[in-house]
Parts: sequence; C-alpha cells; structure tokens
Amino acid sequence: MGLFSFTQEIAMDLGTANTIIIHNGNIVVDEPSVVAIDRKTDKMIAVGERAKLMHEKVHENIRTVRPLRDGVIADFFACEQMMRGLIKMVNPKNKLFSPSLRMVIGVPSGSTEVELRAVRDSAEHSGGRDIFLIFEPMAAAVGIGLDVEAPEGNMIVDIGGGTTEIAVISLGGIVSNKSIKVAGDEFTADIQEYMSRQHNVKVSERMAERIKIHVGSAVTDLEENAPEEYVVDGPNRITALPMKVPVCYQEIAHCLDKSVSKIETAVLNALENTPPEIYADIVHNGIYLSGGGALLRGLDRRLANKINIPFHIADDPLHCVARGTGVALKNVDRFSFLMR
Repeated sequence: MGLFSFTQEIAMDLGTANTIIIHNGNIVVDEPSVVAIDRKTDKMIAVGERAKLMHEKVHENIRTVRPLRDGVIADFFACEQMMRGLIKMVNPKNKLFSPSLRMVIGVPSGSTEVELRAVRDSAEHSGGRDIFLIFEPMAAAVGIGLDVEAPEGNMIVDIGGGTTEIAVISLGGIVSNKSIKVAGDEFTADIQEYMSRQHNVKVSERMAERIKIHVGSAVTDLEENAPEEYVVDGPNRITALPMKVPVCYQEIAHCLDKSVSKIETAVLNALENTPPEIYADIVHNGIYLSGGGALLRGLDRRLANKINIPFHIADDPLHCVARGTGVALKNVDRFSFLMR
C-alpha cells in the first residue's frame, strides 16, 4: 500500500438537473449537472454552477453539455469529465493524489442493464473502486426517513429533472414501480413551446426554468398562495424585436396540464399493480412526493383530488435522494437492496 493510499467514501445523486455529493454525512457538493468543454483540446473548462452560467452563451470553441438526459447518461465522455470535476470539489485542497473511492450512486428505477453499466463505467473512470447502485425511489424513501425494511407498504413519487420515479416499497424491495420520462425538463420544454405559440416570444431553456420557478403551478386556483405575474423578456419570434410579456400562474397551469396528467396516470398504473394489503397501507400512510417537481405549486392537492389518497411533500424534497444514498453508504453491509 502506498504512502498516500486511502479510501474516500462518497454518496452521489447523479441527477439530470443537479448532482449532489454527500461526504461524512454532509452535503458537500450541490451543483447543476453541466460541464463546459474546450472543443479543440477536449479539456474541461468549468463544471457545475460555473458551467451553467456559460450555458447558451458560448462561442464556437466551447460547448456546454448536460451529460444526462431523461435520467440516463447521454454523453459518456462529458459525464466522466463532470463527475471528476465534481468529485474534486469534495477535497479541493488535495491536489497531489486521488483517493480510491467507495461510492453509492442513485439511479432511475427504470434503468436497463446497459444504462446501469454506463453509470458504473463512468464512476470507475472517475476513480470509483467499490461502487454500489441504489434505485432513486428507494433512496428517496430512505432519505425521507421511512423504514423501508418494515412489512409495510409505502409509495414514493420522485419527480426529478429527467424522469418521474414511482415506486411501491415494502420489506426492503420495490413491489411495483413505474418510471416515465416526464419531469422537470418536460415542464421546461412545455413552457418554451407555450411562450412561442401563445405569445410569439422566443425563450431560452434557462428563461423557461425561471418562469417555472416564479409562476409554475399544477392548478389554476392557488387562492392566497398565488404568485405575482412574472415579466419575460425575449425577442419576437417573427420580427426579432424585443418584447416584455407578463405571465401568470394560471397560464402555466394550463400549459403544464398534459404533462401533469401523464404523472397522474403513471401513479394510477403503479397503484393498479399493488397487492391489496399494501394498497391499504398506502391509503393509510399517504403517498410521498420528492424531487424538484414536488415544489410545483398545488401539485400535491391536484394529485390528492384525482387519486383520493393524501399526498405529502417531503421535507427538503430536492435532497431526499441524496440523503438516502448517504444513509445507504453507512449501511452497505446491511441493506440488501443495494446493487454491485
């Protein structure tokens, strides 16, 4: 064993929109899943927030990449570069050598063997030596604080950037699950398309994201919690002249209606495949919402009205999966649902 050889343990929520790394029980990295690469040298220029600031503003010698699409790796090289850059942020002062890594990584429950292999390969190329994978809804349940190994049914709806993961969990396993590629990115694309069609204004992906944050809603009657109109700046689609367009939450609720309906249908499909005893537990316990999509205004109320089961938004829904991977990291010898 070399003089400087040591193993570092990290848990990673490798998300389509954000990547979160937990080390020693604390969130040490929470950055957008974006990397900027020099086209001429293929070297990484920036990663995370710095790369996101460059996104949609670069010249021809730089490309910004979101390596994950729909929850899976779409660009292997960029993903490996991004993971290396983010892992370096865990110990920024250590520039002499790279520790070998023991990693637990959250992956979508609908991943194929090929997609799981791709995550493992990227992790290995980034310095991983001992790699465990955990399905995201299971990680979210652990992060929420549910006893996933108990003989009791719980249901998780984790709405991330690329996928919505729906899973019924009991006795440390997934009883029924549904993974659909309708989530935060789809909401953003819906808003871009709506602004172009309805208001004749071109908006970037980042501007659509800001609209979603400021006036995003799943229902048209938010009553006292209604946000103020958000003013969008952009060029006219036909004349290219500048426009200022005020947007209200009711418009966005109509715009997102089809995508939210697909999530409702997926939840109902997962419930259809649930054994009656576990179904009774879910009715009693309610259904838990996690992921960034859980923050969409009125979503819990809309789903509860449609499905007649209470929906609970998790505390800190953005970090549920990451915290669950962190707990799994401490229990790799005990949790049978971890995949090697």
